[in-house]
Formats: sequence, structure tokens, C-alpha cells
Amino acid sequence: MTSPTILDVAAVRVFVAIADLSSFTRAAEALGSTQGAISVKLRRLEDQLGQRLVERTPRLVRLSPQGALFIDAAREFLAAHEKAVATLSATRRRFALGVAAHVAGPEVTTLLAHLNAYDPCLTIEVRIETPRALLDAFDRGELDAAIVRREDVRRDGEVLGPEHFGWFASPNLRCRPDEPLRFAALSAECGVRNIATQALDAAGIAWSEVFVGGSSSAVAAAVSAGVAIAVFPLRLAPPGTVEVSERYALPPLPDSEILLFSTLVDAKSREALRTIAAGFRSHRSRDANAPVAALA
Repeated sequence: MTSPTILDVAAVRVFVAIADLSSFTRAAEALGSTQGAISVKLRRLEDQLGQRLVERTPRLVRLSPQGALFIDAAREFLAAHEKAVATLSATRRRFALGVAAHVAGPEVTTLLAHLNAYDPCLTIEVRIETPRALLDAFDRGELDAAIVRREDVRRDGEVLGPEHFGWFASPNLRCRPDEPLRFAALSAECGVRNIATQALDAAGIAWSEVFVGGSSSAVAAAVSAGVAIAVFPLRLAPPGTVEVSERYALPPLPDSEILLFSTLVDAKSREALRTIAAGFRSHRSRDANAPVAALA
């Protein structure tokens, strides 16, 4: 009679982390381990299952066909394990996470969903506002962690990665040379707005603020509709828009950085935060290599 296969929880967690982050480096960072250690655990899991789960080249990490079939079951296995452990130590924990409005991207929802599956006892409350509002709340103790863009921030935080900006508009936008540039922004206090308007003023380009939205999605909708030009991080450019700096002779924009501030001390919460930080770094690494459509 064949002995049943008994999966190692740590090895399965390594496999899922690699799948989520598409990187051995980021997976090791999220798990508080080393690349060598997680490579050994993955190899043991593959040997145990008799299947190659991850394909790795110098430039690419992706799931094999067998790994793609196994990933959903692996997530369910981890969730069941964590739920079983939680019944014996069901102390609910929470941490309040602030994410700046112009920083939050699609990776946030994905990462939080995975964290909820891994640690049912950890409740993450997310607050999305301007960097200044979040840092003030962090200083008052209302937030356990904050992820913001470095703007006028004069303090040190953990750097999650660079942020690059561009001027974006609908391909159908038509700006007459004798009229001020039609400009859209999130709010009068938005740091990205200040970066853009200072660059325009320094270049001697007349501009008119024709749309100030209450949310980044509202600004994106206005730009996609051809109402105005706006500045976005390259990774968050609205669908259907193009980079127009060359077409309208717009000034270059300075790069910035994404910073993480945290007061979390318990091990489980720190583990969750490491996963979020690694996820941000991984997504920025992929976005840095993605092409940006430009309209000459």
C-alpha cells in the first residue's frame, strides 16, 4: 500500500509566496528567510509531489503547468491550516494600514486577500488619504503603518521602491498652442499636483486647472474622457491614455520614492507587513520594465 503524501506547511507557504511575488528574492523577504532556504524547501516539495512547480530563468520566475494546477489547492491547504491553528489561539489582532491615494494600486487588494487567507485572526483596516493626512494620523497613533510617497516628508522610512511619473492624456485630446494647458488634479493639497504645477511654472508653460476631482478614479475618468492632461505614476496611468510629454513639450518630472512607516512589533503582524512590503517591491519591479504608450 502506498504511503499518503504529507505536505509540509512551510514548504507550501514558500511555493505560494513565490507564486504571488514572482520572485525568490521577494518571497524570501516576505517570509523572513533567505533565497537559499526557500529554494531548498521548494525543491523538497517538488520532489515530494514528483512535479516541477516553478520555472525559473535569470529574468523570469513563473509557475509551471503543474504549479498552475496546484496553486489554488495550495492556498486552500494553507487557509485550512491557519484556521485550525487559530481555533487554539483565537486572539483577534488588528492593524490599521494607511495607503496614500496616489500610491494604492491593484496589488493592494490582492495582497490583503492573501493575508486574510493566511491569518484569519489578523484584521487589517485600510485607510486611503493624502500622504500628509496619513502621516499625521500615524503620529497620533491612529495608524500602525503607513505607505506614502516621499514628497515634503522630512523623516526616514523604509524605501519600498522608486516612483516614476508621466504626463497622460486621451489620444483624442486637442490642445491649442494659444491656450493654457488644461490640467486635472486630485486636490489642491495633492503632492503630485504640486510637482506638476511647479514643473510647468518653471518651464514657463501657462496652465489652467479645469478639473479637481475628489478621488484618483474621478481624475482618471476626466483624463480618459479627453477633458484635460494629468500627471500619474507610470504604473497607474488610466486605461486608454498615452504619455504626451513629447507631443506638448512638457517638462520632465522628478522621480520619487515609496516609503513605509510602521510601529508594529508582534511577530505575526510584522510577517503580514513584510508580505505587503515585498508585494509592493515586486509590483514596482515589474512595472519598471513595462512599456508606456507615448503619443508623439
